[in-house]
Amino acid sequence: MMIRSSPRWATAVVGVLLAGLLLVLAGCSTGGGDKGSSDGSRPPGGSVAGTRSPGASGVPDWAKGMPVVAVGELPSQARDTLRLIDAGGPFPYPKDGSVFGNYERLLPRQPRGHYHEYTVRTPGSRDRGARRLITGESHETYYTDDHYRTFKAVLR
Repeated sequence: MMIRSSPRWATAVVGVLLAGLLLVLAGCSTGGGDKGSSDGSRPPGGSVAGTRSPGASGVPDWAKGMPVVAVGELPSQARDTLRLIDAGGPFPYPKDGSVFGNYERLLPRQPRGHYHEYTVRTPGSRDRGARRLITGESHETYYTDDHYRTFKAVLR
């Protein structure tokens, strides 16, 4: 029986693949930087969603890495919708309060049912329009004026 040695290029390729695998595994074991965990229990920023302790910048942990907007900077219709949400309704649209699926995955990953959506009236619109407020069980609030393409964290 004769055993052949593998060509040098094959040994180099295997070495490169092993080095890449080690880098991937090392990144996974350390949390992969500042990304949320794969099970959705930790949003970007490395803390539990809904934590209200603002950092040095005054931005709560759940809003880190997102554009933010103060309540006073929202359109008046969005402020009206926030008042209705805080009062528990009544809401003008039947779909208000329904579960928001976060299919775009632009908000921190959470279990289904964590987020709920509410329509923000758009003057002159014949339908619900594109503006929404999304709330989370941990009292986080997000605003979109382009039907879920982008979100801003609402600082309340």
